[in-house]
Formats: sequence, structure tokens, C-alpha cells
Amino acid sequence: MSEVISVMADRWPNIVQASWEHIVLSVVALFWAIVVAVPTGILLTRYRKLAGPVLAVISVFQTIPSLALLGFMIPLFGIGPIPAVIAMVIYALLPIVRNTYTGILDVDSSLLEAGRGMGMTKGQMLRIVELPLARPVIFAGIRTATVMTIGVATLAAFIGAGGLGDLILRGIAMVDTGIILAGAVPAALLAVLFDLILAWVDWRVTPKGLRIRHSR
Repeated sequence: MSEVISVMADRWPNIVQASWEHIVLSVVALFWAIVVAVPTGILLTRYRKLAGPVLAVISVFQTIPSLALLGFMIPLFGIGPIPAVIAMVIYALLPIVRNTYTGILDVDSSLLEAGRGMGMTKGQMLRIVELPLARPVIFAGIRTATVMTIGVATLAAFIGAGGLGDLILRGIAMVDTGIILAGAVPAALLAVLFDLILAWVDWRVTPKGLRIRHSR
């Protein structure tokens, strides 16, 4: 353990730089995954016959090993951050799309009827009723996707995208456990940190009455 701490102290500037690259890759990929996945999940609730085929296709992408998917990106987009982000977005789609779709479908039908009775349009129903009530489920999908994205980002080093995976690859090449852990430990801590941040954001946007109810 002392050896690992010593290695991390000696390579602290490299760890900070690699961690920043890792965060940028993960945040960019997660942003685009949310931009694509949430509207897709909403759309599937309006065209439910498409839900099965679309979710099946997205699920197939999820079964492809992450390293293989990154390899598939090279002939199409070359090496570097762009193909890595695209692969990470593909991996992050399933939990967000599925949770968005499920969360909106699970909204109490009586509340929807009440909204229609008040003369709300479909857009108002979505904005005022469906999305707020489905938010906890959607957030759960985003949290799952975040942890997955940070994990996949460690493999982005294989196609020259940088990040903490560079330290892990260097440690493997040198058969140096200390250097491997210098990349693996910060990556794991980042996943935990981001999950805690999203949990805090979810708690902050939850109405106070529901916070009390959940805490009991």
C-alpha cells in the first residue's frame, strides 16, 4: 500500500492531467447521451409500437464488448477523443432511454386525465406532469449511465483518447502494479464522486415534501 501511495505521489501531476482528460471525455459523452436518449425515450412513449425494436437495437449495442466497439470506431472516425466519445455515447443510451420510457409510462393515468380535463396540450402535459413525475426514474438511468461511461472511458486510451486509461496501459506494459492502481483508483473514485453529485442534484430538485416522505 505504501508503494502505491508513493507512486501516486510521484506521478501526481500526471494523475491530475489524466483525471481531467477522463472527466472531459465522460462529461461530453454523457451530455450527448442525454441529448439523444431522453427525447428518444419520450418519442417511444408516443409511438409504442417502435419501443420494442428500438430498445432491442440499443440493447444489442450494449452486448458488444467495449474494447471491440472502440475498435470498430477506428476505421470510421480514426483515433482520438471523437471515436471514444461516440462509443461511450452508444454505451450510455440504453439505461437512459429505457428509464425515460418506463418512467413516463408509469405516470398515474388519473393524473393524466386530470391534466386533460384542465385543457392541457400534449406539450404542457409532458412538461408539467409527465417529466416531473418521471424524473426520479430518469435520473436513476442517468446515474447508471454515468458510472458505465466513466468505466468505458478507461478503455479510450487504447485508441489514443487519453484519460486515466493511459496510466493503466503504461502500468500493464511495465508490469507495475503501482502505476496500474494510480490509474484505476482515481477512475473508481471519479465514478463514486459523480454518482454522489447526481444523487445530491436529484435530492435538491425533489420537492421538500417528497424528501421527507423518502427519508421515512
